Amino acid sequence: MSASVQLIGLDWGTSSLRAYLYATDGKVVAMRQRPWGIRHLPEGGFSAASRGITAGWPPCTIVAAGMVGSRQGWLEVPYVTVPANATAIAKGMLRIDAPAHLDMWIAPGLLQDSPANVMRGEETQIMGALAQQPEHQANVRFVLPGTHSKWVTVSDGRITAFDTVMTGEIYALLMKHSILGAGVSAEGQQSVPNDAFLRGLRSAKESAAAGAFSRLFSSRALLLANQLAANDVPEFLSGLLIGEEFRIALVRDGGDNSVPLCLIGDASLCERYIVAATHFGYAPPAVIGDASAQGLWQLAATAGLLAQSTTYDFSGTDL
Repeated sequence: MSASVQLIGLDWGTSSLRAYLYATDGKVVAMRQRPWGIRHLPEGGFSAASRGITAGWPPCTIVAAGMVGSRQGWLEVPYVTVPANATAIAKGMLRIDAPAHLDMWIAPGLLQDSPANVMRGEETQIMGALAQQPEHQANVRFVLPGTHSKWVTVSDGRITAFDTVMTGEIYALLMKHSILGAGVSAEGQQSVPNDAFLRGLRSAKESAAAGAFSRLFSSRALLLANQLAANDVPEFLSGLLIGEEFRIALVRDGGDNSVPLCLIGDASLCERYIVAATHFGYAPPAVIGDASAQGLWQLAATAGLLAQSTTYDFSGTDL
Protein backbone atom coordinates (compact mmCIF):
# COMPACT_ATOMS: atom_id res chain seq x y z
CA MET A 1 0.00 0.00 0.00
CA SER A 2 1.33 3.50 -0.78
CA ALA A 3 0.41 6.94 0.51
CA SER A 4 1.81 10.45 0.71
CA VAL A 5 1.91 11.17 4.43
CA GLN A 6 2.80 14.29 6.36
CA LEU A 7 1.92 14.07 10.05
CA ILE A 8 1.57 11.71 13.02
CA GLY A 9 -0.85 12.50 15.83
CA LEU A 10 -0.72 10.97 19.31
CA ASP A 11 -3.74 10.91 21.60
CA TRP A 12 -1.90 10.05 24.82
CA GLY A 13 -4.04 9.52 27.89
CA THR A 14 -3.74 7.96 31.32
CA SER A 15 -4.46 4.37 30.29
CA SER A 16 -3.96 4.18 26.52
CA LEU A 17 -2.08 5.62 23.57
CA ARG A 18 -3.50 6.04 20.07
CA ALA A 19 -1.45 7.03 17.02
CA TYR A 20 -2.76 8.39 13.72
CA LEU A 21 -0.88 8.62 10.42
CA TYR A 22 -2.24 11.36 8.15
CA ALA A 23 -2.18 11.79 4.40
CA THR A 24 -1.46 15.25 3.02
CA ASP A 25 -5.19 16.04 2.87
CA GLY A 26 -5.67 15.36 6.59
CA LYS A 27 -7.30 11.98 6.20
CA VAL A 28 -6.17 9.24 8.60
CA VAL A 29 -4.58 6.43 6.59
CA ALA A 30 -3.58 4.29 9.58
CA MET A 31 -4.34 4.07 13.28
CA ARG A 32 -2.73 2.08 16.08
CA GLN A 33 -3.60 1.69 19.74
CA ARG A 34 -1.49 0.40 22.61
CA PRO A 35 -2.12 0.11 26.38
CA TRP A 36 0.72 2.56 26.97
CA GLY A 37 -0.96 5.38 28.86
CA ILE A 38 1.26 7.51 31.05
CA ARG A 39 0.69 5.11 33.96
CA HIS A 40 1.40 1.94 31.95
CA LEU A 41 4.50 2.67 29.89
CA PRO A 42 6.67 -0.06 28.36
CA GLU A 43 10.29 -0.53 29.36
CA GLY A 44 12.14 2.53 28.15
CA GLY A 45 9.35 4.92 29.08
CA PHE A 46 7.89 7.61 26.88
CA SER A 47 10.63 7.43 24.28
CA ALA A 48 10.22 3.69 23.82
CA ALA A 49 6.44 4.04 23.61
CA SER A 50 6.66 6.72 20.91
CA ARG A 51 9.15 4.68 18.89
CA GLY A 52 7.16 1.50 19.29
CA ILE A 53 3.78 2.84 18.23
CA THR A 54 5.24 4.64 15.19
CA ALA A 55 7.57 1.81 14.11
CA GLY A 56 7.66 1.48 10.34
CA TRP A 57 6.07 4.87 9.76
CA PRO A 58 8.00 7.75 8.13
CA PRO A 59 9.78 10.26 10.40
CA CYS A 60 6.97 12.83 10.25
CA THR A 61 6.34 15.73 12.55
CA ILE A 62 4.34 14.54 15.58
CA VAL A 63 1.68 16.43 17.52
CA ALA A 64 0.63 14.88 20.83
CA ALA A 65 -2.17 15.83 23.19
CA GLY A 66 -3.59 14.60 26.48
CA MET A 67 -1.98 13.56 29.74
CA VAL A 68 1.43 13.28 28.05
CA GLY A 69 1.66 17.04 28.70
CA SER A 70 0.71 16.79 32.37
CA ARG A 71 2.94 17.01 35.43
CA GLN A 72 3.17 13.21 35.37
CA GLY A 73 3.73 13.14 31.60
CA TRP A 74 6.73 13.36 29.30
CA LEU A 75 6.92 17.14 29.47
CA GLU A 76 4.69 19.41 31.54
CA VAL A 77 3.19 21.94 29.15
CA PRO A 78 1.67 24.98 30.91
CA TYR A 79 -2.08 25.37 30.69
CA VAL A 80 -3.65 28.01 28.48
CA THR A 81 -6.29 30.07 30.29
CA VAL A 82 -9.82 30.23 28.92
CA PRO A 83 -11.27 31.74 26.84
CA ALA A 84 -9.21 29.95 24.21
CA ASN A 85 -9.55 28.96 20.56
CA ALA A 86 -7.42 26.76 18.32
CA THR A 87 -4.91 29.57 17.79
CA ALA A 88 -4.36 30.07 21.52
CA ILE A 89 -3.98 26.33 22.11
CA ALA A 90 -1.56 25.96 19.18
CA LYS A 91 0.57 28.84 20.47
CA GLY A 92 0.88 27.01 23.79
CA MET A 93 2.42 23.86 22.29
CA LEU A 94 5.99 23.02 23.28
CA ARG A 95 8.62 21.09 21.33
CA ILE A 96 10.19 18.16 23.12
CA ASP A 97 13.57 16.54 22.66
CA ALA A 98 12.21 13.27 21.33
CA PRO A 99 14.15 10.45 19.62
CA ALA A 100 16.30 11.74 16.77
CA HIS A 101 13.89 10.68 14.02
CA LEU A 102 10.93 12.44 15.61
CA ASP A 103 10.03 16.14 15.69
CA MET A 104 7.42 16.19 18.44
CA TRP A 105 5.17 18.93 19.79
CA ILE A 106 2.92 18.54 22.84
CA ALA A 107 -0.31 20.50 23.20
CA PRO A 108 -1.27 22.33 26.38
CA GLY A 109 -4.41 21.77 28.39
CA LEU A 110 -6.82 24.48 29.47
CA LEU A 111 -7.15 26.25 32.82
CA GLN A 112 -10.19 27.97 34.26
CA ASP A 113 -9.49 30.29 37.18
CA SER A 114 -12.94 30.46 38.75
CA PRO A 115 -14.28 28.02 39.61
CA ALA A 116 -10.91 26.28 39.46
CA ASN A 117 -10.86 23.63 36.73
CA VAL A 118 -8.50 22.04 34.22
CA MET A 119 -8.63 19.74 31.20
CA ARG A 120 -6.06 17.94 29.05
CA GLY A 121 -7.11 16.27 25.84
CA GLU A 122 -10.75 17.29 25.74
CA GLU A 123 -9.85 20.67 24.25
CA THR A 124 -8.26 18.89 21.28
CA GLN A 125 -11.40 16.82 20.75
CA ILE A 126 -13.50 19.98 20.80
CA MET A 127 -11.29 21.69 18.22
CA GLY A 128 -11.70 18.60 16.05
CA ALA A 129 -15.47 18.61 16.56
CA LEU A 130 -15.70 22.28 15.58
CA ALA A 131 -13.73 21.55 12.41
CA GLN A 132 -16.11 18.70 11.55
CA GLN A 133 -19.28 20.61 12.38
CA PRO A 134 -18.53 24.36 12.06
CA GLU A 135 -22.20 25.19 12.66
CA HIS A 136 -21.41 24.74 16.36
CA GLN A 137 -18.84 27.56 16.36
CA ALA A 138 -21.35 30.22 17.41
CA ASN A 139 -22.95 28.73 20.49
CA VAL A 140 -22.99 25.18 21.84
CA ARG A 141 -22.29 23.17 24.94
CA PHE A 142 -20.13 20.12 24.34
CA VAL A 143 -20.67 17.24 26.74
CA LEU A 144 -17.90 14.64 26.97
CA PRO A 145 -19.16 11.75 29.13
CA GLY A 146 -16.70 9.59 31.00
CA THR A 147 -14.81 9.08 34.23
CA HIS A 148 -14.70 12.85 34.63
CA SER A 149 -17.47 14.25 32.44
CA LYS A 150 -16.85 17.65 30.92
CA TRP A 151 -19.50 20.24 30.08
CA VAL A 152 -17.80 22.79 27.85
CA THR A 153 -19.28 26.07 26.66
CA VAL A 154 -18.20 27.28 23.22
CA SER A 155 -19.00 30.76 21.94
CA ASP A 156 -17.69 32.26 18.69
CA GLY A 157 -15.29 29.36 18.24
CA ARG A 158 -13.73 29.79 21.69
CA ILE A 159 -13.94 27.59 24.76
CA THR A 160 -15.20 30.10 27.31
CA ALA A 161 -15.99 27.96 30.37
CA PHE A 162 -16.25 24.34 31.48
CA ASP A 163 -17.40 22.15 34.35
CA THR A 164 -16.15 18.74 35.45
CA VAL A 165 -18.47 16.20 37.06
CA MET A 166 -16.79 13.03 38.37
CA THR A 167 -19.71 10.83 37.32
CA GLY A 168 -17.86 7.75 36.12
CA GLU A 169 -15.43 7.69 39.02
CA ILE A 170 -18.17 8.16 41.60
CA TYR A 171 -20.21 5.39 39.98
CA ALA A 172 -17.25 3.00 40.15
CA LEU A 173 -16.57 3.89 43.79
CA LEU A 174 -20.20 3.38 44.77
CA MET A 175 -20.41 0.01 43.04
CA LYS A 176 -17.08 -1.33 44.33
CA HIS A 177 -16.58 0.28 47.72
CA SER A 178 -19.94 1.30 49.19
CA ILE A 179 -22.93 -0.39 50.79
CA LEU A 180 -24.91 0.49 47.66
CA GLY A 181 -22.95 -2.03 45.62
CA ALA A 182 -22.95 -4.78 48.24
CA GLY A 183 -24.18 -8.00 46.67
CA VAL A 184 -24.64 -6.27 43.32
CA SER A 185 -22.52 -6.73 40.21
CA ALA A 186 -21.63 -3.67 38.11
CA GLU A 187 -22.02 -6.01 35.13
CA GLY A 188 -25.74 -5.66 35.70
CA GLN A 189 -25.65 -2.38 33.80
CA GLN A 190 -27.42 -2.84 30.47
CA SER A 191 -26.15 -1.75 27.07
CA VAL A 192 -29.49 0.01 26.50
CA PRO A 193 -30.96 2.17 29.32
CA ASN A 194 -33.93 0.42 30.94
CA ASP A 195 -36.76 1.44 33.27
CA ALA A 196 -34.42 1.49 36.29
CA PHE A 197 -32.21 4.00 34.50
CA LEU A 198 -35.25 6.19 33.79
CA ARG A 199 -36.28 5.85 37.44
CA GLY A 200 -32.85 7.16 38.43
CA LEU A 201 -33.21 10.10 36.06
CA ARG A 202 -36.60 10.96 37.56
CA SER A 203 -35.18 10.75 41.07
CA ALA A 204 -32.36 13.16 40.16
CA LYS A 205 -34.80 15.60 38.58
CA GLU A 206 -37.19 15.44 41.53
CA SER A 207 -34.36 16.03 44.02
CA ALA A 208 -34.45 19.72 43.01
CA ALA A 209 -32.24 21.91 45.18
CA ALA A 210 -31.27 18.99 47.44
CA GLY A 211 -29.42 17.29 44.60
CA ALA A 212 -29.05 13.67 43.64
CA PHE A 213 -26.64 12.90 46.47
CA SER A 214 -29.61 13.21 48.79
CA ARG A 215 -31.15 10.28 46.88
CA LEU A 216 -28.18 7.91 46.69
CA PHE A 217 -29.17 5.80 49.66
CA SER A 218 -32.64 5.35 48.23
CA SER A 219 -31.16 2.68 45.93
CA ARG A 220 -30.40 0.62 49.05
CA ALA A 221 -33.77 1.33 50.61
CA LEU A 222 -35.64 0.38 47.43
CA LEU A 223 -33.63 -2.84 47.20
CA LEU A 224 -34.40 -3.83 50.80
CA ALA A 225 -38.07 -2.98 50.29
CA ASN A 226 -38.14 -5.27 47.25
CA GLN A 227 -39.06 -2.31 45.04
CA LEU A 228 -35.82 -2.51 43.04
CA ALA A 229 -34.20 -5.72 41.83
CA ALA A 230 -30.54 -6.25 42.64
CA ASN A 231 -29.57 -6.34 38.97
CA ASP A 232 -31.35 -2.99 38.46
CA VAL A 233 -29.27 -1.14 41.06
CA PRO A 234 -26.44 -0.32 38.59
CA GLU A 235 -28.98 1.13 36.14
CA PHE A 236 -30.70 3.17 38.83
CA LEU A 237 -27.40 4.64 40.05
CA SER A 238 -26.31 5.36 36.47
CA GLY A 239 -29.52 7.28 35.83
CA LEU A 240 -29.26 9.10 39.14
CA LEU A 241 -25.67 10.25 38.57
CA ILE A 242 -26.11 11.18 34.90
CA GLY A 243 -29.34 12.94 35.83
CA GLU A 244 -27.38 14.94 38.39
CA GLU A 245 -25.19 16.32 35.59
CA PHE A 246 -28.27 17.66 33.84
CA ARG A 247 -29.79 18.96 37.08
CA ILE A 248 -26.57 20.89 37.75
CA ALA A 249 -26.57 22.27 34.21
CA LEU A 250 -30.11 23.56 34.55
CA VAL A 251 -29.34 25.20 37.90
CA ARG A 252 -26.26 26.85 36.38
CA ASP A 253 -28.29 28.12 33.42
CA GLY A 254 -31.23 29.32 35.46
CA GLY A 255 -33.50 26.58 34.11
CA ASP A 256 -32.73 27.38 30.46
CA ASN A 257 -32.54 24.15 28.46
CA SER A 258 -32.49 25.84 25.06
CA VAL A 259 -28.68 25.76 24.74
CA PRO A 260 -27.86 23.18 22.03
CA LEU A 261 -25.86 20.18 23.22
CA CYS A 262 -23.31 18.12 21.32
CA LEU A 263 -21.96 14.84 22.69
CA ILE A 264 -18.44 13.55 22.07
CA GLY A 265 -17.64 10.02 23.11
CA ASP A 266 -18.47 6.33 23.12
CA ALA A 267 -21.75 5.60 21.35
CA SER A 268 -23.27 3.43 24.09
CA LEU A 269 -22.47 5.97 26.80
CA CYS A 270 -23.72 8.84 24.65
CA GLU A 271 -27.02 6.98 24.23
CA ARG A 272 -27.60 7.37 27.96
CA TYR A 273 -26.96 11.10 27.73
CA ILE A 274 -29.36 11.42 24.81
CA VAL A 275 -32.09 9.80 26.90
CA ALA A 276 -31.23 12.04 29.86
CA ALA A 277 -31.19 15.19 27.72
CA THR A 278 -34.69 14.48 26.43
CA HIS A 279 -35.90 13.73 29.96
CA PHE A 280 -34.63 17.14 31.13
CA GLY A 281 -36.24 18.98 28.22
CA TYR A 282 -33.25 19.48 25.92
CA ALA A 283 -33.41 18.94 22.18
CA PRO A 284 -31.79 15.63 21.16
CA PRO A 285 -28.02 16.29 21.11
CA ALA A 286 -25.80 15.85 18.09
CA VAL A 287 -23.21 13.08 18.56
CA ILE A 288 -19.59 12.95 17.40
CA GLY A 289 -17.93 9.61 18.03
CA ASP A 290 -14.23 10.50 17.93
CA ALA A 291 -12.85 13.97 17.29
CA SER A 292 -9.31 13.51 18.60
CA ALA A 293 -7.73 12.71 15.23
CA GLN A 294 -9.25 15.76 13.55
CA GLY A 295 -8.30 17.93 16.52
CA LEU A 296 -4.64 16.95 16.36
CA TRP A 297 -4.56 17.77 12.64
CA GLN A 298 -6.21 21.15 13.28
CA LEU A 299 -3.65 22.07 15.94
CA ALA A 300 -0.78 21.13 13.63
CA ALA A 301 -2.28 23.19 10.81
CA THR A 302 -2.98 26.19 13.05
CA ALA A 303 0.56 26.09 14.44
CA GLY A 304 2.03 26.10 10.93
CA LEU A 305 3.65 22.71 11.46
CA LEU A 306 2.26 21.27 8.24
CA ALA A 307 4.05 23.94 6.20
CA GLN A 308 7.31 22.99 7.94
CA SER A 309 6.75 19.24 7.65
CA THR A 310 8.23 17.13 4.87
CA THR A 311 5.83 15.06 2.79
CA TYR A 312 6.78 11.41 2.46
CA ASP A 313 5.80 8.90 -0.19
CA PHE A 314 5.42 5.81 1.94
CA SER A 315 5.01 2.38 0.40
CA GLY A 316 4.61 -0.65 2.60
CA THR A 317 2.18 -3.04 4.19
CA ASP A 318 2.48 -1.82 7.79
CA LEU A 319 0.09 1.11 7.56
